[in-house]
Amino acid sequence: MNMNNDLNKYSNLSPFELKDVLISVASGKSNRIMLNAGRGNPNFLATTPRQAFFQLGLFATAEAELSLSYLEQQLGGIPAAEGISHRFTRFLHQQQGQPGIDLLNKSLSYVRDQLGLDPDAFIHEMVEGILGCNYPVPPRMLSLSEKIVHEYLSDEMSSDKLQGQEFDIFPVEGGTAAMTYIFNSLKMNHLISKGDKVAIGMPTFTPYFEIPLLEEYGLEIVTINACAEQGWQYPDSELDKLKDDKIKIFFIVNPSNPPSVSMSEHALSYIKNIVKTQRPDLFILTDDVYGTFADKFNSLFSYCPENTALVYSWSKYFGATGWRLGAIALHKDNILDKQITAFPQDIHQRLNKRYSSIVDDSSKLKFIDRLVADSRVVALNHTAGLSTPQQVQMVLFSLFSLIDINEHYKTALKKLIRRRHHALYHQLQLTIPEDKWEVEYYTLLDFVDIASRLYGTEFGQWARQNVDINALLFRIADETGVVMLPASGFGTPMPGGRVSLANLNEYDYVNIGKALKQVAAESYQRYQSSRSAR
Repeated sequence: MNMNNDLNKYSNLSPFELKDVLISVASGKSNRIMLNAGRGNPNFLATTPRQAFFQLGLFATAEAELSLSYLEQQLGGIPAAEGISHRFTRFLHQQQGQPGIDLLNKSLSYVRDQLGLDPDAFIHEMVEGILGCNYPVPPRMLSLSEKIVHEYLSDEMSSDKLQGQEFDIFPVEGGTAAMTYIFNSLKMNHLISKGDKVAIGMPTFTPYFEIPLLEEYGLEIVTINACAEQGWQYPDSELDKLKDDKIKIFFIVNPSNPPSVSMSEHALSYIKNIVKTQRPDLFILTDDVYGTFADKFNSLFSYCPENTALVYSWSKYFGATGWRLGAIALHKDNILDKQITAFPQDIHQRLNKRYSSIVDDSSKLKFIDRLVADSRVVALNHTAGLSTPQQVQMVLFSLFSLIDINEHYKTALKKLIRRRHHALYHQLQLTIPEDKWEVEYYTLLDFVDIASRLYGTEFGQWARQNVDINALLFRIADETGVVMLPASGFGTPMPGGRVSLANLNEYDYVNIGKALKQVAAESYQRYQSSRSAR
């Protein structure tokens, strides 16, 4: 690649669009392997709950055939609920030792003995669900599935604060769909208007600070900036911005993307105090997809449950991006419902007209049910809901985690990711500072910091003043085949790149570290030459 090419034409691209250009550059040489470290899709996945899914599918199809056994093969009917758990137990015994059977056996025991659910009702819901032979009923979420996912979120999103809390769940097609639905319903229900302020925890996933700026929303962004020098935590001075009563929403990813750091107990408590004492009207929207990678994670949903909508996705932790499994959780006594109830009569009249096809009086329609209706432009509310096979896989993922009381799967994932992180930094000949809040799904490489730590602060300052970061990313892609996303594309002034620690093998991170070390060494040689020439 000719590095003299004008890179300005790429300056406005999202980092995810720039990634495609960098991949093209990195793939330009046939004698090496391109290493795409910018991709967040994990290369690991949970196999046991998938095995259980397919075993359950075999049982379900046999049940369907049984209900119309007097007819031709290949034709089945709706499975009968009566006695289905006994037939399922017999199936498990017959398949004993096969992959996934042990999880199904433990799942039946768990929902019966720990959650107190009727075993026939549970197995029938799972069987009908995996067959996909009925519309989702209720459309928001299958009844027993919601109880199980409720238990999973309570367990994973808080060490203990969510136990006993009552909240509703709406499963959706991944975390991004959740954000789309929430912003749309906030607008449709007059909870946000053009010109309103939205506070966003920065840096963050790029689309999250692009959404509010879209013409249909036209919101004003107030940045709540995490501090790199403080381990990417939010200083009190930044959180104090939330005291501005013109801010309608606080929008945050926790643990953060891309720093991969959980909010500290101090920050969580500080926000809770602001909400309690000065901003009881503040709506918080938290995306906690990486929370399951953290040690003893606590969500803002557990600290400010009535003010917070929780968005969670099973995609990263279970390696299930293709399944499109996400959920929105709202406390049964939340501020959005209270704000809607307090609307003046003219707004209620408009909303009554919008939701007239599903309710006589929309004033008592909960916001989460408005989300469901709005996801199908209201008129098609009766066909809303995540597909039932998706809900079944969501339940099996959740049960897999709930049953794993010794956290074998979680421990294995953490070890896998952290080994990759250390492999990268070992080749750079740098140590990773200890930080109990870091989950290490991504790492932000601060090029100036790396230059300073390798060759001294004077070289680091020279690099800051003389190196164009986009040009450096193109150079790294061209010379080494390594693709990173620009850190600046996530709303941080840090000159560097985001590297995913989830999508490549350990030896790949060794090679990335070697390649970056070589680029740094070559830059240092140029720096020394420039000094000698003076």
